[in-house]
Amino acid sequence: MKLPRRKFLHLTAGAAALSVSSRIARAQTYPARPVSIVVGYAPGGVTDIIARLIGPWLSERLGRQFVVENRPGASGNIAAEAVVRASPDGYTLLLVASNNAYNATLYDKLHFNFIRDIAPVASICRDSFVMVVNPSFPAKTVPEFIAYAKAKGGKMNMGSSGPGSGSQLYGELFKVMAGVDLVAVNYRGVGVALPDLMSGRLEVMFVPVATAIGYLKSGTLQPLGVTAATRVDVLPDVPTIGEFVPGYEATGWAGIGAPAKTPPEITAILNREINAALADPTFKARLVDLGVKPFATSPVEFGQFIAEYTEKWAKVIRAAGIKAD
Repeated sequence: MKLPRRKFLHLTAGAAALSVSSRIARAQTYPARPVSIVVGYAPGGVTDIIARLIGPWLSERLGRQFVVENRPGASGNIAAEAVVRASPDGYTLLLVASNNAYNATLYDKLHFNFIRDIAPVASICRDSFVMVVNPSFPAKTVPEFIAYAKAKGGKMNMGSSGPGSGSQLYGELFKVMAGVDLVAVNYRGVGVALPDLMSGRLEVMFVPVATAIGYLKSGTLQPLGVTAATRVDVLPDVPTIGEFVPGYEATGWAGIGAPAKTPPEITAILNREINAALADPTFKARLVDLGVKPFATSPVEFGQFIAEYTEKWAKVIRAAGIKAD
C-alpha cells in the first residue's frame, strides 16, 4: 500500500518524536538496576582503586549500585571489547585509561576501534610518573643524568613494565627530547622491575607516582623529575622534567566510557555526577593522596582529549617501533 506523502511525513515525524520521548523517559528513570564498571586490570592497581572510588559515589548519588567488575588481560583489551559488545543502555561502563589509547596503535588486529566504539562519558583524573634512579647513581638531577648519559656514550638500561606501557613510552619520549641513549628492558610489571633498579642492574625507570611514593619516602629510590607539566602535590620538591627539557610532558589519565550509541541523556547524567565528585573536597583529597590530579571535562571535551592523546602517542610508538607482545 502506497501512503500519501502528507500521511507518510506525519507518521515519520510521529516515530521520531516517540523515539526522543522514549529516550528521555529512560534517562528520567536511569539507573533502574545495578550498573557494572568494567576494569581491564586485576584488583589493587591504581586504575582499579579509581573505579572503586567513583563507584560508591555514583551509587550514593544515583540510588543504585555501581559494581566494579575486573576483567584483566591483553592490556585492557578484553575489558574494552566486552563493553563495546554490551548493550548501549548505560548499564555497562568501562574504566577507560591511557592504555586504551596506546593499544589503538600497539595492536594491529583488534576487533574494535576504541575511538569509534567507546563513547566518552567523563574524565576523572590525570596521573604523573616520576623518573627514578638508585640512590647511589652518580646523577641526582635531570641535567646531571643527561650529562652523565652523554659522557658515558654507551647505551643505558631503562626499566619498563612492558612494551607500550607508560613507563616505556615516557622514557622513549625523554630519550628523543633529551638526546640520550636508553634501552628499554621489559618486565611484566613495575613491581618486578624495581628490585633490579634498586640493585643497580637498571640505571633508570619511569614509575607512576602512586607506586613510587613509598620508595621515595623511605629513600630507597632517588627522584630526578616528574613527567607532568606542573609539579605534583605529593612531591612538591621534585621538579618537572620539562623544567630542564623544554616541552617535555607525559601523563596518563582515567575516566569512564560507554558503548557507542549510549543515549546522550544518560551520558549527561553520569558526566554531571562524576564532575560533582571532582568538585567535592573530600573526593579530590582522596585522588591527590593517590598521586593523581582531578580532571573534569564534558563528554565532548573528553572525546577531543582522547583523540589528541591517542595521536600524540601513536607517533612515539611508531617512531620507536614498539609492538605489543
